[in-house]
Amino acid sequence: MLHGIDVSAFQSASYGTDGLSFAFVKATEGRSYVNPRLAAQTKTARDAGLVVGFYHFLWPGDLEAQAEYFVKHAPEKAGDILAVDWETTSSGTHASNAEKDSFIRKVKALRPNNRVILYANRNFWLDIDRTSYAGDGLWIADYVTAGKPRIKAKWRFHQYSSEPHDKDVADFASKAALKEWAAGA
Repeated sequence: MLHGIDVSAFQSASYGTDGLSFAFVKATEGRSYVNPRLAAQTKTARDAGLVVGFYHFLWPGDLEAQAEYFVKHAPEKAGDILAVDWETTSSGTHASNAEKDSFIRKVKALRPNNRVILYANRNFWLDIDRTSYAGDGLWIADYVTAGKPRIKAKWRFHQYSSEPHDKDVADFASKAALKEWAAGA
């Protein structure tokens, strides 16, 4: 298991990277929000030699515009991973299953050389998802023992804690294997 972190504007731009192999950085949300720390948090990850991913917090509606907004603001580099964060919004709504699937496909069409994955918590994956479509891989959030999410589906990343920040593991034998997978889109 490889260890990683995911960060957003709530975390420092100079987060700790010791012992980490990867980092996911929040890029955008909806059609109007860009993480003000995106560039600095990306630089921290790249300077540490981590595999870098970017995520978009999905809102219901206008999926094409959201996908275009995401790829416009997420740095474009071979080997980076793109993710859609599918969960309940601050207004208590969420994108539908069909909207989630459409967004992943649109991002994949816009960035065919990057892996595009789905981030979902266990409840969304088991109770809201109807297609099991996760693009190039599933990033599951389930706050249990690292690497032991309570799902039967194949997963690539597991967010297992939010204390003191979001901690993740990746199901790869080595950082080289993760890099190879990420580059193989």
